[in-house]
Amino acid sequence: MKAVTYSKYGGPEQLTLKEVMLPTPKEDEVMIRVKSASINSRDWDMLTGRPKIYRLLFGFPKPKYPIIGTDIAGIVEGVGENVTEFKTGEKVYGANPDGGYGAFAEFITLPQNKVIHIPANMSMNEAAAIPEAGLLAYQALNYNGAIRPGQSVLINGAGGGAGTYAIQMAKAMGALVTAVDSGEKSQAMIDLGADQVLDFKQTNFASGNDKYDLIIDFVATRSFFNVRKKLNAKGAYVAVGGKVGKIISLSLLSLLLPKSKAKKVSILAYVMNKSQLAEINEMYLQGQIKPRIDKVFSLSDTANAMKYFSEGTFIGKIVIKI
Repeated sequence: MKAVTYSKYGGPEQLTLKEVMLPTPKEDEVMIRVKSASINSRDWDMLTGRPKIYRLLFGFPKPKYPIIGTDIAGIVEGVGENVTEFKTGEKVYGANPDGGYGAFAEFITLPQNKVIHIPANMSMNEAAAIPEAGLLAYQALNYNGAIRPGQSVLINGAGGGAGTYAIQMAKAMGALVTAVDSGEKSQAMIDLGADQVLDFKQTNFASGNDKYDLIIDFVATRSFFNVRKKLNAKGAYVAVGGKVGKIISLSLLSLLLPKSKAKKVSILAYVMNKSQLAEINEMYLQGQIKPRIDKVFSLSDTANAMKYFSEGTFIGKIVIKI
């Protein structure tokens, strides 16, 4: 099969399309012919190996996973002997963020508990754009208990993959949404349902008098003490991504602060969860969310797709069509 591989850390120029061995499903795995995959920030981290602390996860001194990518959609080509939920020919999507990776290829094997059926009317490209970004948004919005109608939510980095889902999900839950990103993405965020948009180049969301019940930060750069004044009395701040040093300090803070502290701080660790994906599927079927796909690249053009991702101007998700 064809796959995009790399053997040393660096930029998109390290990626090469080549023939590799076809994977064989284990007894609890599903073999999938990949039709679409999508790019997440972890793929960029795996490719570059930066910051270098990530190499403890992805391999040192060289990458241990030759094919990057986690999110896929495709057709079942075969199943292991213990698989009962899926049959050959069915349309499915899923991800395996706990290891293995391998999405940027013609075939992949995934544990059956990391795969779900694609609902009616959802395209392969849309399905591939959901797993990590959709679950990050869903889990962040439900971190401090489900958002209630009328509550206020600020989403920093709202124009990215997870952010575009968070806007739509928060609105479906009845929240008042403030979306923060570059001004170039303002109209797209309004179209997705944001009640207010802030250009981070012009406005510091940590200033001013507005307060929120939940702040979801996909690009954390500020300290919790800097943003806590923006929280209502029982509000929560959830950091989903950002600079490694800031994430580490926030992680320590979340451990040190008393659990009864009114204003909460947390680092969200993405967890692949099929039951939550099923709920996201239902939101899609109800018309409450729709994947926002910026561009679609071919498998042979994955290097350019990664380069485009690194520029940070995209809105929503970047998809690779196999």
